[in-house]
Parts: sequence; structure tokens; C-alpha cells
Amino acid sequence: MSATKRDYYEVLGVSRDAGVDDIKRAYRRLALKYHPDKNSGDKEAEQKFKACAEAYEVLSDPEKRQRYNQFGHDGLRGMGGHDFSRMGFDDIFSMFDDIFGGGIFGGSRRRGGRARAARGYDIETQIELTLQEVLTGVEKGVKFKRRDHCEACSGRGSEPGHEEQTCGQCGGQGQVSQAGMGGLFRMVTTCPQCQGRGKQITHPCKKCKGSGRMVKTRTVSIKIPAGIRDGQAVRLTAEGEPGELGGPRGDLYCYVKVKSHPFLLRNDDDLVVRVPISFSQAALGALIDVPTLSGKKEMDIPAGTQHGTVLQLKGQGLPDMRSGRRGALLVQLLVEIPKKLSKKQEKLLRDFAETEDKTVMPESKGFFDRLKEHFANDKEEVLKKE
Repeated sequence: MSATKRDYYEVLGVSRDAGVDDIKRAYRRLALKYHPDKNSGDKEAEQKFKACAEAYEVLSDPEKRQRYNQFGHDGLRGMGGHDFSRMGFDDIFSMFDDIFGGGIFGGSRRRGGRARAARGYDIETQIELTLQEVLTGVEKGVKFKRRDHCEACSGRGSEPGHEEQTCGQCGGQGQVSQAGMGGLFRMVTTCPQCQGRGKQITHPCKKCKGSGRMVKTRTVSIKIPAGIRDGQAVRLTAEGEPGELGGPRGDLYCYVKVKSHPFLLRNDDDLVVRVPISFSQAALGALIDVPTLSGKKEMDIPAGTQHGTVLQLKGQGLPDMRSGRRGALLVQLLVEIPKKLSKKQEKLLRDFAETEDKTVMPESKGFFDRLKEHFANDKEEVLKKE
């Protein structure tokens, strides 16, 4: 592996056995995160964006991925990969239009210098769930903000009563040409005056100042499937920002955050709970109550249970998102030693210790008496050796 390049799986944040869809989702999310329009002037974000594109190009190609898994970066030599460090953003976008829907990053996309409709930005929000809601699935209202069409001008950017005018520089073509190389050829470029739209706003809308967009708050209802995990997202199609020049809306990605439970911890589809029991319950066996997402359940503790033993209640975990099959509740038993004993309890334990033939500390011997005795014995040993 090259010393100057990070592992491609690490770049995308996926495991080495990740499927094609997982790799695509990871790249899509990171590309949105490090998109240049959202990180203007941030060179580090630019490098990360290009590193993600490079990693995706390799891991999405079965042949390149196999070579990379076997030989690392050196195995890709001679396979015709792109030099993303030298490529412009538009070139990278066009390479992966199948992922981004032909313009997911917003802004007008151009072909031959003329602006054309582009898909709007995707946006993200977050929703908090309890483990109980993860168990059953839930439908919740989600409130979020997005840049939307200005109500005053219906997203056109012009003050009501005024229309856009044909661009005087390009004559409405959206592109201009100029001679190059002493008149040997003509170069066609996007019109700098209207940015390829062919029209200009002469009277900007007072409410949105000509942008055609306003930040609005929206609430939608979203269905969260049972078994969803922390960090996973549910997509709501066409709930993102509107596209340019009539392009379709982007999507809303609602990421899930699962609240901590006072007793239960999640381990994949299993739940884990740590339950304290007494020495006598561990030694003699007992019937105890353990917390579950469906209320308290009785569990039989066998006699002779050791500290740290894990028992199972099958079907008391969380459901798998695909099969619906529930995991188990794993109950770890922690034997607690009492810090204080009554006289009767102490006598009973001393009687028990005698049956074990185990040496225990004398009842009347305190710590400092034992410490004094220890040093006295050490002194006698030294005198004997002399």
C-alpha cells in the first residue's frame, strides 16, 4: 500500500465486506458533506471530496476492487484510473451522475455553455427514537428547514409584475463565442452576464432579493421501520430543495439517533442488561425479575451461578429490519458481596466457612492489630537470619 494514500475502505468509512449499495450510499453522503458549494475556500474539504471520488471509482468496479483487495494501491497500476487530484468538480460530478441524479449538488449544469435544469440539493435532518420505538417502529412528525421557492415571486426572482429580460450580452443564447489563436478557431463559453440562463432579472424581488429562494420550516410525517439502528437514515423522496430552472427537488435524509435506555444496551439485534444478585441467590438459585422492553420478566437463576454468568431470554431483543425476527435479551449476573452484615448473618457465614475448611479473619482482629503482628513477624525472621 502506498505510504501517501489512505485505505479506500477507511476513506469511505465502510468495512471490507461492504456491499455495492453500502459503498454507493457512503460515497453519496460524503460527497454531499464535502461538496465545494458547502465548503467554499476549504482546501481540506476539497481534498477529501476528491479522495472520496477516487475511493468510490475503485471500490465500485469489481475488477479494480479485487486487485486492490489483493495487492493494495500498487495493484491498480496500469488499470486506467483517473487522476482526481487534477480533475475539476464538474468532471467528477458528470462521472457519477447515476448516483447523484444529474445535478444533485445544485446549481445550473451546462452543456455547451447553455444552462439546463438541475436537480436540487439533498438535505439532512435527525430524529430521536427510544428503544421501545425501535422495537415497534413508529410514525413521527419531523420539522426541518430548507431553502424553498419564494412565495412572493413564485421562485422566479423577479418582483411581481416584472418579467425577466433577454440577456443583452448573449441575446438569450446563454453562451458567447470569441476568437482564439489569431482567429484560427472560435471558443464558445458560458455567458458571464446571465450565467448561461439567457435571461436577466432587471427588478429583483424585494422579499428574496432576486434569489427566488427563502428559508422555510416544514413538517412532514415519516415512517421509521422497526429494528432501525443508530446512524441509519430514512429517505423521503422529493423533500429536499427545489432544482434550478425547473429541475426536480432533492431528497430528505432523516438520520436516526437512538436514546440511551436506563437499563438496556443494544448489541446488534440483542439487548444486554446487567442484573445484581446476592451471594445466597447465586449459591442456592432463585427466581428474579429482569427488565425488558415489554415489562418485567421472570428468570430462573440456577444454583451455583458464578459472577459474570450470561443467561438468555430468547425473543426479547430487537427485530431484524428484513426478517422481523427478534434477537435475545442477554442477562449478565453480577454477584454482590454485602458490605455490612448483621450479627446473625456473620455467625451463619462463619459457621459456613468452617464447613468449607477455609481460613477467615478472626472476628476480633482489627486491621492495625494484624499490621503490627505482620511487622513483628518480619523482625523475628531477620534476627534468625543474623
